[in-house]
Amino acid sequence: MFTKILIANRGEIACRVITTAKNMGIKTVAVYSEADKDARHVMLADEAVHIGAAPSRESYLLADKIIAACKQTGAQAVHPGYGFLSENAEFAKRVEEEGITFIGPKHYSIAAMGDKIESKKLAGSAGVNCIPGVNDAIESPEKAVQIAQGIGYPVMIKASAGGGGKGLRVAFNDKEAFEGFTSCRNEARNSFGDDRVFIEKFVEEPRHIEIQLIGDCQGNVLYLNERECSIQRRHQKVIEEAPSPFISDATRKAMGEQAVALAKAVKYQSAGTVEFVVGKDQSFYFLEMNTRLQVEHPVTECITGLDLVELMIRVAAGEPLPLTQADVQRNGWAIECRINAEDPFRNFLPSTGRLVRFTPPKATMWQADTKHLMGVRVDTGVQDGGEIPMYYDSMIAKLIVHGTDRLDAIAKMREALNGFVIRGVSSNIPFQAALLAHPKFVAGDFNTGFIAEHYSQGFAAEDVPHEDPSFMLALAALIRRKSRERATALSGQLPGYTVDAGKDYVVVTLAADGKNAYTQVHVDAFEGASGSACVHVGEKRYNISSNSRLNDIAIFGTVNDQPFTAQVERGTAKNPLALRVQHNGTRIDVLVISPRMAELHALMPFKAAPDMSRFVLSPMPGLLVDVAVVPGQKVQAGERVAVIEAMKMENVLFAAADGVVGKVLAAKGESLTVDQPIIEFA
Repeated sequence: MFTKILIANRGEIACRVITTAKNMGIKTVAVYSEADKDARHVMLADEAVHIGAAPSRESYLLADKIIAACKQTGAQAVHPGYGFLSENAEFAKRVEEEGITFIGPKHYSIAAMGDKIESKKLAGSAGVNCIPGVNDAIESPEKAVQIAQGIGYPVMIKASAGGGGKGLRVAFNDKEAFEGFTSCRNEARNSFGDDRVFIEKFVEEPRHIEIQLIGDCQGNVLYLNERECSIQRRHQKVIEEAPSPFISDATRKAMGEQAVALAKAVKYQSAGTVEFVVGKDQSFYFLEMNTRLQVEHPVTECITGLDLVELMIRVAAGEPLPLTQADVQRNGWAIECRINAEDPFRNFLPSTGRLVRFTPPKATMWQADTKHLMGVRVDTGVQDGGEIPMYYDSMIAKLIVHGTDRLDAIAKMREALNGFVIRGVSSNIPFQAALLAHPKFVAGDFNTGFIAEHYSQGFAAEDVPHEDPSFMLALAALIRRKSRERATALSGQLPGYTVDAGKDYVVVTLAADGKNAYTQVHVDAFEGASGSACVHVGEKRYNISSNSRLNDIAIFGTVNDQPFTAQVERGTAKNPLALRVQHNGTRIDVLVISPRMAELHALMPFKAAPDMSRFVLSPMPGLLVDVAVVPGQKVQAGERVAVIEAMKMENVLFAAADGVVGKVLAAKGESLTVDQPIIEFA
C-alpha cells in the first residue's frame, strides 16, 4: 500500500480523496493554483504544492507540474479526481512512465473509452446498441448543418473529449446546429485541449441512467447498481439518485452485465461509469464511458455501503476486489443535490464572490464512513469566508441523503435544504427545493427534458408554491415578537415611552412591483423562556416553539407539534428593516409592523427601478471574451453582440430588440461585474 499520494485536483473531490486516504493511514499532497492558496483542500492535506496561476490551463491542466510535485514530495501515486486530467490518457501514461501509480484505469483503457467517438465504435463492435449518428470528427459548422439535416432534427452536438455538460449542445434547426457547433468547439478547446466534435440523434423523452463499475488488475469487474441522473439542466446533472425509480430488476441486470462486458473488453481497472440513454420501453443505448470517479458517487456509496475511493486506491495498489457480484448490496434510497454557485432567479447565471456565511445542515453521515448511513452527508471544498472563483466550475457542495425508501429520502432532502445557509453568493437551493416538491418528480415520472418542459421560461419565485404560505407569515410575526420582547427589557427607558411588545401586527409581504399584501396577525401566549407562542393568521392557528436565537439564520422548532426548519434573517439590500423568510424553496420579504404603521406604509409612493433597456448588461461576473459589434452598427433582435466566459462556460449575449449601437463600454479581455454595461444603443 502507498504511504503518500498526491491529489491532482481541487475543491470537494480533493477533500473527498484526502478523507479516505487519512482513514487508510496514507499521507496526502495537495496541489493548488493562485486562486486556491487558502482553499480547504490545501488545509486538509499533509503537504501542498503551488502549481501555477488561477486559470486551469496554467495550473491544474499542466501535467509537467503535477509530475514535478510528485517527485518533489515523494508521492508514490496520483489520484486525479474528476475533470481536469482525470480522463487524459497521455497524462496517465506519463505518470506510469515516471514510476508513479495512476489511481485510475490504465492509459489504454482511457484512450479506448474516454474518446467519445472511438468508444462508440468499440461499443458497436461489442454488440452494444448505439444511437444513430456520425462518429467521425466534423470539420466545419457548414458540414455540421449538412450532417444534422441527414440525421434529422433534433441532434446532439458533442465534443469528443467532453464531459460535465461542457462542449455539448442540442440543436433543433440549422441555425442552432451552426452556432452550437462553434460553441462546442470553443468550449472543448478551452476545457479539454481537444476541439473534435461529432453529432448524433437526440433521443426525445429519454432517461439518463448510468452503471457504476469497479474493476481490479486480476480481471474482475463488478457493477454496483445504477444511478438515475435524468434531472438535468443544460445537460448538467442537478439531482442524482440511486437506485432508479424507473428500471426493472431485469433491465438493471441487463445493463449491468453489458457494462461489465464492455469494461472487460478494454481490460478496465479502477472505478468507472457506463452511461446509457433509456427509452420509455426500457430499451437502452450506450452513450459513453466515464473513465473516472463520478461527481455523484456518494449515492452509490450509500446504497452499497462501499467506499469507492478506497476501492480505487486498493485496486491501484494491486489488491483484488474484496467482494463478488453476489455481495453487492442495494439498501434504501439515496439522493444527491448539487449545490451550485448560480442564481436561479437570473436564469442560473454564475455567482462568484466571498462566502459570507456557509453553514451546511447537520451531518450524520461522513465521507469514507460506510457504517453510519440513513442520514445526511455534505461533501464540500469550501468553508465560511472562502472565495468562489470564476475560473472553475460552479459547484459549492454536494448534499446527500440516505433514506429507507424514496419518499423518506425526498423528505430528508427537503428538510436538509431548508437548513443549508449560504450567503455572499447566490445558490440554486430554491430551485432544488422546487424540483423535490414537484408532483411528477415525487411520482418518479420524469426524463432528461423535465426541467426544460416545466421551467421553459426560467425559474421564478412563484414557481415554488408553498403548501401553507400563512406559516411563513406566522413565523415572521413570532420572530418580530421575540425582538420586541427583548426591546422591552432594555434599561433606561423614559416613563411613558417604554416599549410595548404588543400582540397585534400586520405582516406586509413586499412585492417587486409595489403591490404589497397586508395580513393581520395576532400573537398571544408568548413565552420567552421556551420561545413559543400561538400565532393567529386569519382562521389559521399556529402553535410555534423555537429556541433558536434572534441572530440565527437557520431556525429549528415545531409548529403544531410537527418539526420544521426554516431560514429567517433581518435586512435585505432594498430594505434594512425587512425580514427575509425561506422555507421549502419559497422566499418572501416582509415587514412586521403595527396596524397604524401599516396604514401609513400603504400610503408610501412606489419607486420604480430605472429603465436600462438601452444597455446590454453583464448578467454575471466573468471575462468578456468577445464583442461582436462596433459603434454605428445596425443590430437586429436576437443577434449575437457579446460573449462572456465564467466558470468554464461560454455565455452568449443577444440583442433584445432592433437598434443601432451607440457605444461599446467594455473591452475584450475585461473582467466584468454583475450588471456592468457592455453596450449602449443609440
